[in-house]
Amino acid sequence: MEKTEKEKLSLKQTIKNAWYAVTLGASISKSIVVHSFFLWLIGHTEWVFFDGIFMRKIVEALDKGVGFQPIFLFIVISGCFFCVCSIYSNYVENVVYPLETNRLFGGIYKKLYAKAKNVELKCYEDADFYNRYTMAMDGAEEKITAIIRGVFGTVIGAVSAVVVFWFMYEIDHYAILFIISPLIGNFVFGNLKNKVEFKSYQAQAPNEKVLNYVSRMMYLPDGAKEIRLSNVFGLLKKQYRDATDRSVKVVKKYAFANANYDFWRITFTFTVIFEGVLLYAIYRKQVTGSITLAQLTIMTSLMVAMTWILIRVFENIMEILKHGMFINNFRSFLDYQEAIPEDQDGDMPDKEFGSLEFRNVSFSYKEEETIKDLSFVITKGQTAALVGHNGAGKTTIIKLLLRLYDPTSGTIFYNGKDIREYNLKAYRELFATTFQDFQMFGMTVKENVLMGRHYENEEELVISALKKAGVYDKVMTLDGGLDAVMTKEFDEGGVVLSGGESQKLAVARTFVKDAPMKIFDEPSSALDPIAEYELFRNIMKEGTDHTMLFISHRLSSVKNCDKVFMLEKGRLIEEGTHEQLIAAKGSYAQMYKKQAMNYLAIENEEEVIL
Repeated sequence: MEKTEKEKLSLKQTIKNAWYAVTLGASISKSIVVHSFFLWLIGHTEWVFFDGIFMRKIVEALDKGVGFQPIFLFIVISGCFFCVCSIYSNYVENVVYPLETNRLFGGIYKKLYAKAKNVELKCYEDADFYNRYTMAMDGAEEKITAIIRGVFGTVIGAVSAVVVFWFMYEIDHYAILFIISPLIGNFVFGNLKNKVEFKSYQAQAPNEKVLNYVSRMMYLPDGAKEIRLSNVFGLLKKQYRDATDRSVKVVKKYAFANANYDFWRITFTFTVIFEGVLLYAIYRKQVTGSITLAQLTIMTSLMVAMTWILIRVFENIMEILKHGMFINNFRSFLDYQEAIPEDQDGDMPDKEFGSLEFRNVSFSYKEEETIKDLSFVITKGQTAALVGHNGAGKTTIIKLLLRLYDPTSGTIFYNGKDIREYNLKAYRELFATTFQDFQMFGMTVKENVLMGRHYENEEELVISALKKAGVYDKVMTLDGGLDAVMTKEFDEGGVVLSGGESQKLAVARTFVKDAPMKIFDEPSSALDPIAEYELFRNIMKEGTDHTMLFISHRLSSVKNCDKVFMLEKGRLIEEGTHEQLIAAKGSYAQMYKKQAMNYLAIENEEEVIL
């Protein structure tokens, strides 16, 4: 009973998914839905008309000795009908579908991109969610189009089968029993064959993954240096050979069952029905004399039509089932309720920065508490720094501040109000931020700095930001200057800067944005000491007009900050100015001494000048 209920639910879900695809397609392109319906309707009408009416009229007319003129007129009129149907079918396949599929593509991806932009950051760090997203993006318009066509093909095909069934029943009540044959061939053995192929596909997937990986390593530059400077090629070759061997075993495992089910599918779908109907009709004509030659011809023709109609119905059902999982992923992604929706409305924050406060904030990521009962305040005009060893929670604090995450407990206040009460987009506009894991985009240098924002005197602002970041001179050496295209993604002549130069360009984004608070997350991690000194000098100058917060693993760069927050394993363990923390001789002082010893290449702590 339980299995039956599951099967019912599965069938119910399949029907819901199919209907969802049709309604979604109609909401974006009514044309593709309407034409899909009429394409199938006309196609099956041709089949039914040709085998059930056209052939019957011609054969009966010849059998009764009807004159040439009526037969000729009927053929001409029928030919015009078939011609119109053919013109329409070609128009839909070669004009409507290419155009409307592009429109469907645009509409679907607009929905997917809008949703992707609106979900919170943690979704992209959730492997299951990200997998559903990538699967939803994979050929969405083709799969939805296939389901729409499959739905109409199944429904219209079933109706056509009933009509042909009735024509056959009129000629011979028992002949309809032969319909059982293609039903068994398609829906029993065809289904078993599909199940075997699916199991084979699942078994082959891990091997294909290895084969694709090794192929990718061989023709992409990612591993080219290592392959030439080591013996890793031998390991890759072994991986490839082992995966190939496993693939052969999978093929052998399922080959007999697949061939067996395919043999019986073809036998019942074609051989039994064609040979059976022909033998049965000949028996009735020659032995019992209960059927005319005309009826024999018509019945054979109808049986052929019935067979192909049932085959197409089965193929359409398989097409719907095949893309059922895709629709589930697609629907679950679009139906996901965001915890922090990017379009969340709320109060408009005051652009005049007063204070930012963390009050007893804790945050857990994947059941691990990374921020623990954190409290601190930054007030207008202050320059503050978050310091600590890797994994201390510094970058997580920035993400909480920007509401990329919400605290598990505790509250973050901006100007005395819980930041969750603000319009999210307006709240985030209060901050200009550079993360250490920045991204360069396939756009011009200018666009990579402005990041879609528009200001008066944009070029002057970009130039000023590039100079503050210390990368202006480098940009001016590029072909095109500010208009030079970054990365080689779309342009073979695209610019690929060094790690340090790219980091400076990312920092320029924070300099150019007009925001009351500016945040720099490890802005100098890829820079040499001289470039780092110049950058932090400009950051401190920026602090005269803005509230500043930055993360730095080099404590020498935070000496001039108004506040330094020392973190350890998600907890705030020390707070104060550089001088106060050095005088306290705690964790900060020890970390500073060790860095100074490494930097100055001395071994005695006493030689470190604090």
